[in-house]
Amino acid sequence: MAMYSHSKISTFEQCPLKFKFRYIEKIVPDIEKSIELHLGNMVHRALEWLYIQVMNKKIPSIEDVIAYYSNQWEEHYLPDIVIVRKNLTEKDYFNKGVEFLVNYYLKHKPFDENTLEIEKRIVLDLDKDGEYKIQGFIDRLSYNLQTKEYEIHDYKTANNLPQQEKIDNDRQLALYSIAIKNLFGQDKEVCLIWHFLAHDKRICSKRTNEQLENLKKETIESIKKIESEKIFPYNKTRLCDWCEYRTICPAFSDCSGQKIS
Repeated sequence: MAMYSHSKISTFEQCPLKFKFRYIEKIVPDIEKSIELHLGNMVHRALEWLYIQVMNKKIPSIEDVIAYYSNQWEEHYLPDIVIVRKNLTEKDYFNKGVEFLVNYYLKHKPFDENTLEIEKRIVLDLDKDGEYKIQGFIDRLSYNLQTKEYEIHDYKTANNLPQQEKIDNDRQLALYSIAIKNLFGQDKEVCLIWHFLAHDKRICSKRTNEQLENLKKETIESIKKIESEKIFPYNKTRLCDWCEYRTICPAFSDCSGQKIS
């Protein structure tokens, strides 16, 4: 049995060597996370807490949400977190999170979206024999009483805003929608919703059952490609600046083995 995640597959697609370091050799990096990852994690924690309160019939004030975010930021911030963009400081990133949360709060209050679960874990069999499995966590699952659709919500804190075409070909939430259909019925409609917090914008997408069947086959092929890989070459891109394995990557060594910037 092979258990994979969207993140695991994406890591291989981004850089096979990074995949090898993380998932095969299980190397613990010298620096485990960037400031962008910290920002994303803390905003997710704050939104998770907010909706837990809502599900308990409480609507916290925006001040309460920001206070929770601030406490989480301080509790989990590490002095060796990498800040690649030298024109920005920790405070700049913290303030970004405040802005994201304030905008989201004002747009969605009173949060009457019929939220069913927060951070819902899914495990999905890609084949009938259960040889290939996908696991993941849905940021928020809701059921829209007006449209009669299940909604899979995902929060993004990155600066990039993808085009609709890229969203319509996204693998992660589409895989999650297969799991939701398995739970509630293949005839159920599932709407995929990305909240791009840096742009105060949401983008939606849907898949047909035929598209989802094709996606399962494509994902199995991606996994087979990973499992047949023997060399695991590096792939040098602009994303290398944020890679936690940069200090041991041969892409950043000269012929003598000395590290280069």
